[in-house]
Amino acid sequence: MNHPRFFRRFAGLVLAGWLVITGSAEAQSATTGQRDVLREITDVVGLKPRFQLRATTEVQNAAAVVYGGQRYLLYNPQFVAAVNRAGRTDWAGISILAHEMGHHLNGHTLRPGGSNPADELEADEFSGFVLRKMGASLAQAQAGMAVVSDEEASPTHPGRGSRLASIGEGWQRASQQIIASNRVAAPSAAPAVLANRNTAPVRTVAANTASPVSVLGKIVFRNNPEQDYYITNRLSVVRLDRDERTAQVVGRLTRSESVNYPYVLVDEQQRRLYISRSGSIVDTSGRQVALLSDPS
Repeated sequence: MNHPRFFRRFAGLVLAGWLVITGSAEAQSATTGQRDVLREITDVVGLKPRFQLRATTEVQNAAAVVYGGQRYLLYNPQFVAAVNRAGRTDWAGISILAHEMGHHLNGHTLRPGGSNPADELEADEFSGFVLRKMGASLAQAQAGMAVVSDEEASPTHPGRGSRLASIGEGWQRASQQIIASNRVAAPSAAPAVLANRNTAPVRTVAANTASPVSVLGKIVFRNNPEQDYYITNRLSVVRLDRDERTAQVVGRLTRSESVNYPYVLVDEQQRRLYISRSGSIVDTSGRQVALLSDPS
């Protein structure tokens, strides 16, 4: 967002250090009324809220910075309130926080240098995606940027039209995911039968479909290493019982917006585990509970 409205690097970094040293902050949690906005944003992308949100009048607007290995979201509550009034919706202020979180999750705060148009558009798209997942309309998702962005582009920031378009792209992408999810029926609970018991490990299972189901990966849980779990090409998680010669669908994989944990494993009780790029599977506390590997 446009300087001097939004800054992210040097000034924000210095201020974050000052806040840590002095402890000067008006709020430590993300709340709008009774809403825990920070947790709402991270919940819709399947992440733990590993951010420090600091409300302080020492910043003019908002900033995403990293200081001492900790990710901070700094914002001026008076500014956010003014944006909400101008946009005539509380979603305007929420979009500001989502935009700044987008800088963190897209890795922008890990690179040297200041703002640039490409990074701003990525953060805008993330903001639109998150607000749609949270229940905002497209107009509500765009309300904040419509108020604070400049009409013309600058060397560091895109113009208003481009920014609203990027928010719209993120909003539409989330909307398509929601619509597609509502159209898909729940996975069948009928067990599958192993195509070939003597094949180790099992690469296909015969399901109640016209074509076999391919096995893409094997999951080994630390607390139950003897039990066989596999991921199929349909992103289902199946538990194999070699004695009974059956396989039962016990969960599914979904994509996430996280760079470090691109997949989320969801079981039948809607509990979540997070799969890293290296195949480590961790619980919501960040503890490794299983490992995903090639089935061969």
